[in-house]
Amino acid sequence: MKKVIAMLVLFSTVVFAQQKGTFTDSRDNKTYKAVKIAQTWWMAENLNYAVSGSKCYDNNSWNCTKYGRLYDWNAAMRACPYGWHLPSDAEWNLLMAAVGGEETAREKLKVPSFGGTDDYGFSALPGGGGGAGGFFYDVGDYGWWWCASEISSSLAYSRFMDYYDERASSGSQSKSALFSVRCVKD
Repeated sequence: MKKVIAMLVLFSTVVFAQQKGTFTDSRDNKTYKAVKIAQTWWMAENLNYAVSGSKCYDNNSWNCTKYGRLYDWNAAMRACPYGWHLPSDAEWNLLMAAVGGEETAREKLKVPSFGGTDDYGFSALPGGGGGAGGFFYDVGDYGWWWCASEISSSLAYSRFMDYYDERASSGSQSKSALFSVRCVKD
């Protein structure tokens, strides 16, 4: 029993002892929060760097300030700053495992106003999504993030969290969809 309690105390210490920091994107001098989870540095906010193929939700710059930009997959592949990259599906899987699995990731990675506890400082926000036809959907309720991993010439993996479910899910999406981006350090 003492061994189990000692392991739980150690686990609790690891969960809340993550490293936090900031970095500045030299392309536009924006400073971003970052957090180290399971030996990997992740952006602790959505990317907000303007590249062709990216938009603000509802074409409103205030939404970019709050939620970051939305990117089609090709734009997402080239949007991360030097020294950072769009995470693969495998890197997202490692993140999910580090926070206890997809079943608890939504709660532990999302900000409290989005229904989570943000135990790791990841600060997932519900930036919504968009389509190639210029429409937008679900800001405030859902967040989607691109993965670098392709399925086919027209599909790629993404991650999904919503306000209502504890699970963080993986899915396949058309590369023309507009989703948020989190970058990981090389």
